[in-house]
Amino acid sequence: MNVLALEPWYGGSHQRFLDGLVEHSAHDIRPITMPGRFWRWRMEGGGVTLAKKVRSAIREGVRPDLVFATDKVNLPAVLSLARSALADVPVVLHFHENQLTYPLSPDQERERAYAITNYLSALAADQVVFNSRFHFEEFVDALPQLLRDFPDFTNMHTVRDLRAKSTVLHQGMDLAAHDEYGGGRTERSLHSTQAPVVLWNQRWEYDKNPSAFFRVMNRLDDVNVPFRLILAGKQFHEQPEEFEQAFERYAERILHYGYAEDFAEYSRLLHRADVVVSTARHEFFGGAVQEAIYCGCHPVLPNRLSYPELIPETHHKPLLHAPILYEDDDDLFDVLRGILEGEERPLPSDTLRKMPAPLDWDEHVQDYDALFEEVAEEAAVPA
Repeated sequence: MNVLALEPWYGGSHQRFLDGLVEHSAHDIRPITMPGRFWRWRMEGGGVTLAKKVRSAIREGVRPDLVFATDKVNLPAVLSLARSALADVPVVLHFHENQLTYPLSPDQERERAYAITNYLSALAADQVVFNSRFHFEEFVDALPQLLRDFPDFTNMHTVRDLRAKSTVLHQGMDLAAHDEYGGGRTERSLHSTQAPVVLWNQRWEYDKNPSAFFRVMNRLDDVNVPFRLILAGKQFHEQPEEFEQAFERYAERILHYGYAEDFAEYSRLLHRADVVVSTARHEFFGGAVQEAIYCGCHPVLPNRLSYPELIPETHHKPLLHAPILYEDDDDLFDVLRGILEGEERPLPSDTLRKMPAPLDWDEHVQDYDALFEEVAEEAAVPA
């Protein structure tokens, strides 16, 4: 089957996802991309460029059986501008994130136009895919308020229609790529005389809530709980001041500070850490945490957002090992203190590795391929 994959934000996790899908799928997937920058302009005007690229691919002989588009695609614009080429081609729309519920910093106001683009794109698609159950439910729950803001013709029935044609398919990941960099690591710090290593490998942004993370780490330090830090993750021009403050306080105990752009370096950092912590206010999926778990880091995560569905229920309340899901800052403090002081045993590396293993492309791509085939077959059936 021939698939055209439209991605106007070809960078970061979006790029890794598409590259993995192209590499592992049994179908012939042709990426139609734009560089991962200027996200607002991608949603506003990117459809013109994508439609031009689609028409060019058709002239070169591509005969698509399916279009696979992501959330930054203005799908109605692409379909209208390339209607001669895509008139009868079914479309799957994949939401990495959405602009109805994406968390805003305190000095931002939500720009409704981008939320409406997501809404109209979802209406235009034959099948809508969300990367977590949490993401799906949050999007659908937010839609009524968006529609109520319209002065008339709110089309509230479309909420039911979108729910009916939506599904959840967790994000595919190239987890096996980390295997090459874990074999030579030294013994875990939790089982040695060295202080344990706590990992932060998420974006250095407000929605990941680094203030709560460092607040708890400072409390632990105040009562002489031993730890070292790896502070990795994507950085931006403006970053929370808590990271600089942490560097000043913990400089001698920070094993790495800053974005680890090189994959080999990044993977070795994950394998070196003992515990990965999230204090996120918002998480549509949580790929960085899944990578860390695969590399043997015991996760300590909020009992909300997408995390509970990505942690097997059998480990929500482990009896013989350290907790994974916590309720609030005080609970996080207690869990980390127990692990770092050796009173709580983290899960074995082999057990941790198995948790996200079903997300690896070698196995998970079958679910994507099956979805593509199902949508294409349904579109081929006469009405």
